[in-house]
Amino acid sequence: MSKEIPYKIYLEEQEIPKSWYNLRADMEKKPAPLLNPGTGQPMTAEELSGVFCEELVQQELDETTPYIEIPKEIQDFYKMYRPSPLVRAYCLEEKLQTPAKIYYKFEGNNTSGSHKLNSAIAQAYYAKKQGLKGVTTETGAGQWGTALSMACSYFDLDCKVYMVKVSYEQKPFRREVMRTYGADVTPSPSTTTEVGRRILEAHPGTTGSLGCAISEAVEVATTNEGYRYVLGSVLNQVLLHQSVIGLEAKAAMDKYDIKPDMIIGCAGGGSNLGGLIAPFMGQKLRKEADYQIIAVEPASCPSFTRGKYLYDFCDTGMICPLAKMYTLGSGFIPSANHAGGLRFHGMSSTLSELYDQGLMEARAVEQTEVFAAAEQFARVEGILPAPESSHAIKVAIDEALKCKETGEEKTILFGLTGTGYFDLVAYEKFHNGEMSDYIPTDEDLQPGFDAIPKIPGIQ
Repeated sequence: MSKEIPYKIYLEEQEIPKSWYNLRADMEKKPAPLLNPGTGQPMTAEELSGVFCEELVQQELDETTPYIEIPKEIQDFYKMYRPSPLVRAYCLEEKLQTPAKIYYKFEGNNTSGSHKLNSAIAQAYYAKKQGLKGVTTETGAGQWGTALSMACSYFDLDCKVYMVKVSYEQKPFRREVMRTYGADVTPSPSTTTEVGRRILEAHPGTTGSLGCAISEAVEVATTNEGYRYVLGSVLNQVLLHQSVIGLEAKAAMDKYDIKPDMIIGCAGGGSNLGGLIAPFMGQKLRKEADYQIIAVEPASCPSFTRGKYLYDFCDTGMICPLAKMYTLGSGFIPSANHAGGLRFHGMSSTLSELYDQGLMEARAVEQTEVFAAAEQFARVEGILPAPESSHAIKVAIDEALKCKETGEEKTILFGLTGTGYFDLVAYEKFHNGEMSDYIPTDEDLQPGFDAIPKIPGIQ
């Protein structure tokens, strides 16, 4: 086993990025704008400011500034857990007997257990700066809700979280961490909002979805003075904040003259994947370098691989702006799989545009295969991975085994978004043989597609 490259490559504190990288600035064909569902026209800053914090709106709409300075208060917070390590998976390589070199960027080294804190602290900072009382949000697996509750506690903001009902029930300890940091956590859909009651009436007994929870959180934000809505994925502002992942990963690899051949990330709404690939995709867009970039999604919620690239609502209640994205339809309720953070019907507009241009590819994998890969990784690398991250692990292992067959010495980088210590119910189901591999049929998907809005002159 070669020791030329250390197991863990750390940047120095002074090497933590001082600016976020705005990938859209290097895109010749920009992502399609958010549309007002009432007028069909692009959303203005004034319209978006009724839902989001003012400075976050500016970041959302800015598609020309390549680098946006990170405020000092956020830089100081980052120092508590950043830089995160880039790890060479020597033990996994040896176990697989592959000539491939495997690296992962580990984002689970903070109390929230995931990469979500990178954007949560930024959004809480801008809410505090604006003088707001608090924020509302949704959460799937609970990683985003946990991160936001931590960030709001730090800035003394009220935090209202609508947690997808199936995850609320599957992950009670994640819920309790949020409550420890002062958040008010409600299972969604609930009877506390008008849209929640409407969804329950239409879908009695539903296990919920991120689309449902978004609708409830937006309703509460827009009907309570001094509150704004914040989101942990999908939006351009979130991908911007998460670019610290890729910027650090690239800087660490550059230190040792390492160039990845392929970059792999799990994909639900796009925050982790967009953050990880940002500087590498920037090079690709500028024709400075080329990489194979792979998005991995659950076969039970296949937005990229089986979705349609159309304007659609981001939420089930159809009260949010319309986004052009690969979507299964805002009414699609995914099965209750254990990767709660990937149970979203659509994908980031930025990533959708890149995918549509053929600049990245996507694969859908089944749940039991994902957990088998997670277990294999845990046994040799010593980290229990989150179910979401394990989608990337599955494909990284597949690619490493292909290298074993062909003898190619490819360098693989994947994102380990977080830890799975609050996901032990899922691991228990896997070990007991009680985990299913539900894959929606074309007939299952059709009602969601049928409900996608028809916009005159656009689609």
